[in-house]
Amino acid sequence: MARTVWDSTVGKKTVMAVSGLIMLLYLVVHMIGNLKIFFGAGEFNHYAHWLRTVGEPFMHDEWTLWLVRVVLVVAVVAHATSAYQLSRRDIRARPSKYVHKKPRASYATRTMRWGGVILGLFIVWHILDLTTGTVHSGGFQHGHPYQNVVDTFSTWYGNVVYIVAMLALGLHIRHGFWSAAQTLGVGSRSRDRALKTVANVLALLLTAGFIAVPVGVMTGVVS
Repeated sequence: MARTVWDSTVGKKTVMAVSGLIMLLYLVVHMIGNLKIFFGAGEFNHYAHWLRTVGEPFMHDEWTLWLVRVVLVVAVVAHATSAYQLSRRDIRARPSKYVHKKPRASYATRTMRWGGVILGLFIVWHILDLTTGTVHSGGFQHGHPYQNVVDTFSTWYGNVVYIVAMLALGLHIRHGFWSAAQTLGVGSRSRDRALKTVANVLALLLTAGFIAVPVGVMTGVVS
């Protein structure tokens, strides 16, 4: 039964919608945590340490953090796989391009696929930069996330990569949230305007919230 659901177009769209909402929830929490950097190094480093001890003593050190990571990896893989397979299925269904573009297709809709690729590459870079420190500039310091963030956004390329990715994220959320609502049966003619408003507000708040950090470093508010 699970295989039948997965093989269907509706099943893949449902997987995309659910996994997308899981990632969206994480992004909201992650953005709120990131904004703690404006309260100083002590506050931000304490928050980062707390993430590793959530659930103690019931959960062992970092168990909760790793559980969240596993859920996120599964969500990302499921989202990317279903998106790729749906894209290939769509191409096979119409091997030649439309003569006329859809007049109502928004910029976000037309760039969903490229946006997904950009975000996928950014996730890899972001982990190697601020989690493992592999590509980090200025010397990665374990246990000092505040300084690591300042180091990253003290470079021009760190700012460019991050801001471009966050703009792509905003477009992705703007279209993806509304699309997920339609897939899960929440959307209707009477609710479309409200859902699109929520999608626009979420996209704007998340984009602005995430970009506020590199802007804070560039302007010296965070130093």
